[in-house]
Amino acid sequence: MAGIWQGIVLAGLLAAGPGAPSAQADPTPRRQAQLDHLLRQDCGSCHGLRMTGGLGPPLTRQALATRPRELLISTIALGRPGTAMPGWEALLSPQDIAWLADRLLQGFPP
Repeated sequence: MAGIWQGIVLAGLLAAGPGAPSAQADPTPRRQAQLDHLLRQDCGSCHGLRMTGGLGPPLTRQALATRPRELLISTIALGRPGTAMPGWEALLSPQDIAWLADRLLQGFPP
């Protein structure tokens, strides 16, 4: 099932075209909206629409408070073997992944 979602997300991200940000630039407001959508739809499908948990663990600000940022970035990029958590590094830039991690650490959704 995760493969289907990754395919759908990949199609949407590729549709972003040449306006997609490079790994060196902060995501544009348009890209941030796309990444927010990814958090709500793809991450939310397992972690709950409010990130309070479901198939996957909660990703609330409180749940992540003791987790290092680098661990969250690594988990998003590489996934978690033996679980339903896929790696996203083939679909997202390191900048996108870092932005997603920071968004979660700041308390997504607001």
